[in-house]
Formats: sequence, structure tokens, C-alpha cells
Amino acid sequence: MASELMEALEILEKEKDISKESILSAIENALVTAYKNQYKKKEDSILAAENVFAKVDEETGEFFVYAEKTVVDEIENGLLEISLEDARKIYPQCQVGDVVRLAAESKEFSRIATQNAKNVLMQNLREREKDNVYEEFLAKEKNIATGVVQRFNDQSITINLGKADGILNENEQVKSERLRIGERVKVYVLEVKNTKKSLRILVSRTHPELVRKLFESEVTEVKDGTVEIVAIAREAGSRTKMAVWSNDPDVDPVGACVGMNGMRVNAVVSELKGEKIDIINWSDNPAILIENALSPAKVISVLADDEEKTATVIVPDYQLSLAIGKEGQNARLAARLTGFKIDILNETQAADILDEIYEGDFEGAAEDADDFYGSEYEDETDDPQANDEAEQEEE
Repeated sequence: MASELMEALEILEKEKDISKESILSAIENALVTAYKNQYKKKEDSILAAENVFAKVDEETGEFFVYAEKTVVDEIENGLLEISLEDARKIYPQCQVGDVVRLAAESKEFSRIATQNAKNVLMQNLREREKDNVYEEFLAKEKNIATGVVQRFNDQSITINLGKADGILNENEQVKSERLRIGERVKVYVLEVKNTKKSLRILVSRTHPELVRKLFESEVTEVKDGTVEIVAIAREAGSRTKMAVWSNDPDVDPVGACVGMNGMRVNAVVSELKGEKIDIINWSDNPAILIENALSPAKVISVLADDEEKTATVIVPDYQLSLAIGKEGQNARLAARLTGFKIDILNETQAADILDEIYEGDFEGAAEDADDFYGSEYEDETDDPQANDEAEQEEE
């Protein structure tokens, strides 16, 4: 029986990834519970006790349960004390004040006591297994994990991550993305919570850090810190702009992220279901950074106010729609990436404003500027022609 117990423990240790010490501790707790349940209603029995202990031999698998009581002349608390007369029936040489051990045979435990002990054991094992899984996924928090789409709920999707399930809430799902049951996907682990009832793992497909972690897994230079991803602006499912910097003058940060024949960036794009990714060089000079951020549009000049975090950009007439982007997306992402409020003018508009200034018509110049600046690129443009032109030029 003892050998069978040890074999079962070894199998359980491998399957549940719970240490043998933890399992033995759970068994000992269960035995203590069984002992107390057996004798709690038998207060007149010398085995009724509070100080109950159990021990399982790690080598042989043999176990025993015992209670400790203090030998006294007159019993005041039968759960903690035993009379000298009763104690000497077991330990003939004991004296008043000695602490004696009273052993109980597990075969004497009733069916109810045994069932309660089993429940305690299973609960302890479940708690230890949950704690192990929690520690494992806590290490993956703020990182990516690979899972399988398991089922669709009312507004969320359950992603099987192996030993636990991740919850992809509606606001963390890419609206244009259509996941299928059984499909393998990479997700960003937002938060791991260990509640009393269950383990709760929140994951995301829209978080900008998902893009960063995907590049870390694909680009060695990013993983080892040679290339640093300084900023990311993302509209999940559509487009991402990412600014990179190299800590090694001999390493081209954009080229490292793109890879030979676009192999590295294409791997990330594939994982993001075709989401476009613009990779630009980071610069401490705001004007250069803004010019890079408006890529693929060409820029003539940038006037940036670092204190006010505003910038005016002049582009060629034929580049205006591309600079703004479809539904204002290019300008909007550039603003998020740089942290500047960006106003874009084409050459003709800029020249008109300057002519009015030179002619002394400051009021007219201000009105022209207000007319143009009134279109905030944080909002979608309602110019379908500009949207079509931007889309064609980007493609």
C-alpha cells in the first residue's frame, strides 16, 4: 500500500507539476482533518484532542496520526490533557507534566471522516495547482503568449493558453479580425488575477505593446537591446507607426526591423492579419521626427514648437492627401507617435498665407489659417476624394 502511494505521488507530481513535498503536506492536512472529524464528538475519549499531527514518511510512504496531550493529576481540558492513570496505560514510565503522543489507526476512521479528508486533500491539491499556474502566468504578464481560440462567449472570446484560459474582452478585440475556433493566435497578457474562485487572465489583441513584443521575438537586435523601439502609435487592425533607434552606429534600426526582403516585418504583419506597419527613425529633433512620422508623404518644411507641442508642416500640393491619409489616419498616428499637434498645409495654402502677411492683411491670413487648421486630424475627414487618393498613393 505504501509503495503504491509513492508511485501515485510521483505520477501526480509529473501530471500536475506539484512538488512531492506539497502533496505530502496536503495528505498530512487531510489526515489531521479525518482525525478531528472522527473524535470531535467523542469528548470522553482520550483520543479527542486539539493538538493533532500527521506524518508521512517520504521514503517508505508509511504514515501515522497522533495527538499530543499533557499528563496531569486532574483534567481541566480533556482536549489538551490526559490523566496520569490513563497515560501510564500507554507509557508506564511517564510523569505529571510530560507530553505524550496518542496514536490513532487510520482504519478506525469512519466513512464520513474519510470522505471529508478526501475533500480536504483534493481542495489542497487544487489550490496548489492553481498557485503554480498563477506563478507561471504572472511571469508572462506584460508579455505575449500563444493560445488557441476555444469558444465565443456573449462579448468575449476564451483563449486556451495551455494550463489556463485567457479572456479576450470585446474592447481588446480587433474589430476587423475574424478569429475561428481552433485557430492559434498570439495575445498580449494584460493582467493575471488570482481570485478565490479561479484564475483570471486578461489578454489583448489591440494593445500597442503586442507589436513591440512581436518585434522582440522576430528581431534579435530588438531583443538584445541594440535596437530600441522608442514609441508606437497603433490603430489595431489597420495601421501602426513605430519609431526605432539604434544604440550601435553600425546598425540600421529600420533595416534590422524590416529584415532581408521584408522577412521580419512580414512575419509580424502576418500575425496581425495584414495590419500595415510603418517603421521610422526616431530623432531627438522634433522637426526631423515629425517629418519621419508623416512618412510615406514627402515634407518640404516643419516648424515645431517644442514647448507648446505644436507643429506646422508644409508638403507639396500633390502630397497633401497622402500626408493626411485615408480618413486622416496618417496625420493622426503621426501626432500620437510624436506627441505634437500637427497642422499640415500644402505649398499653395502656405504661399497664400505668406502673401497676405507680406501685404499686411494679417486678418485675412489668420482667417485662411483658421479655415485650414479647423480640420483636426484626430477626427475622420469627410472628403472621399482625399481618402481615395491617400489609399491609392499608400498602396
